[in-house]
Amino acid sequence: MNGKMTSLSFHSDLLEHTFDLPVYLPPNYNALYTYHLAIAQDGRDYFQLGRIGRKMEAAMKEGARDTIVVGIPYPSVEMRRKWYHPENKAHYTYLQFLVKELLPFLEKTYSTWSLAHGRTLMGDSLGATISLLAALYYPHSFSRVMMHSPYVDNNVLQLVIDNQEWNSFDIYHMIGTEETKVKTTNGTIEDFLTPNRQLHNILKKGKARYYYHEFEGGHFWKYWEKDIANALRFMFDIHT
Repeated sequence: MNGKMTSLSFHSDLLEHTFDLPVYLPPNYNALYTYHLAIAQDGRDYFQLGRIGRKMEAAMKEGARDTIVVGIPYPSVEMRRKWYHPENKAHYTYLQFLVKELLPFLEKTYSTWSLAHGRTLMGDSLGATISLLAALYYPHSFSRVMMHSPYVDNNVLQLVIDNQEWNSFDIYHMIGTEETKVKTTNGTIEDFLTPNRQLHNILKKGKARYYYHEFEGGHFWKYWEKDIANALRFMFDIHT
């Protein structure tokens, strides 16, 4: 890999937490150039399990725009659920953190496109859910979403029905056919597949640039990691 792996320390007043943010910088990074920005929820997982730096670099070799990737690691499983789950009121604070604290900090640190279409949010499971919610609530900040096996409930479905901003989004959406009995971090067993199909039926009728895929497998990183390259090709409109 020719790009650089580094990290940033960032303190959030809203979340009352100091993050060690993993960062991937493209080869020959130059502060005089302007870069696309990709932000990964479950950031440590995307960097370590998903190998997002290598996957992004490979996509750039295939024609993707030069992109900086920043991961947001969660401090604990309990805090992850508190920040990401649509039924927890704290997820609104997390969304404010993304837009009002983290994004301005990253724009001061790196030269990135200031348009919503110059930013991609990505995540798995609840991380995918909060990525979608961030774009729906702040469409002028984010309009590109990459979702691996998102958690979908009636709150999410109703928000998508009520919100038409997503018609201008780029959305990548995948779910496993074996995700019918997923053990959640709360200890419950949930059917992820059926509500994801409901979400698909809504999104496919809109005007968004939208791709949906069902893979044979369950709610595990070994499947998501294999799919990241395909997701990036779609997100950056790469034809191979």
